[in-house]
Amino acid sequence: MRLDLAQEVGALTARLVDIESVSGDEKALADAIEEALLPLGHLTVRRVGHNIVARTELGRAERIVIAGHIDTVPVAGNLPSRVADGVLHGCGSSDMKSGVAVQLKLSLLENPNRDLTFVFYECEEIEAERNGLLRLTREHPDWLAGDLAVVMEPTDGLIEGGCQGTLRVEVVARGVRAHSARSWEGVNAIHAIKPIIDVLDRYEPRRPVVDGLEYHEGLNAVAVRGGVAGNVVPDECVVTVNYRFAPDRTLDEALDHVREVFDGFEVRLTDGAPGARPGLTHPVAAAFAAALGGVPRAKLGWTDVARFSALGIPAVNCGPGDPNLAHTSGEHVGLAKIEECERRMVGWLTG
Repeated sequence: MRLDLAQEVGALTARLVDIESVSGDEKALADAIEEALLPLGHLTVRRVGHNIVARTELGRAERIVIAGHIDTVPVAGNLPSRVADGVLHGCGSSDMKSGVAVQLKLSLLENPNRDLTFVFYECEEIEAERNGLLRLTREHPDWLAGDLAVVMEPTDGLIEGGCQGTLRVEVVARGVRAHSARSWEGVNAIHAIKPIIDVLDRYEPRRPVVDGLEYHEGLNAVAVRGGVAGNVVPDECVVTVNYRFAPDRTLDEALDHVREVFDGFEVRLTDGAPGARPGLTHPVAAAFAAALGGVPRAKLGWTDVARFSALGIPAVNCGPGDPNLAHTSGEHVGLAKIEECERRMVGWLTG
């Protein structure tokens, strides 16, 4: 499965889409990317697992890391790709093979005005421990060093600064088990979750401004688990709650807030990840924003910019896809959007 980096960026995106790479099955695409990059003499190419890092070594004053994941969510009857009326349809077209295509086109620049590091990584769409970028931050953080990271997540071509943090907790309602024929002898834990739901209904999420960008938090029940048998009054019911919090709070502060909101209930943390501040006040990030134009906005979600932020590298999201189409069966991206993203990035790196 060969990639022709000389073809125009829309056609290259279609080729990437047609190389199926559902999370955990990225080998074919990683092989194709590595094969395409190795002949480029101005790049040093390294690989670990299905993660590829290619770097220039030109001695420039600044180094920019341009990163993108190569996996997709499961195919939903949307392969092979197809083009209609200037729109490319197919699994991963928006999230984020159009961004990866732009990365690959930028890798052809032999004399950019900044040193460049290109990161192509696996398993972004599944559990964090399998994330290829997380592996690189642990095993080869020196490969990721830079003055600014641009993660080419779909943003419709705009700059989205930082990202929200996320945590999930289990809020537990207790009861007393009994036979359902004599339910008055017990306390139904499922019925006892009503105060938890009432708290969520009354909750007013913050909309803080962080480094000039407004974030919109959210606290929501995402699952309910309770009951052991059809003839038993349950003694436990668990509501899983997801909190999306602005990056002015640490993970510990966010957890403290959730515990305060559900005061009186048992709250168990199941997983969480801190957010990342926008970083647009950093001179390199500010210059990038000025060069690309448009009005930056907050990233309302969690992305791997947080991993770069944890390394002390300011990071932004910027890619040609529409984030509202990610993971949908009708996923698509306008060819003009991909071309515009490539043109703006090339202009920034050569102007």
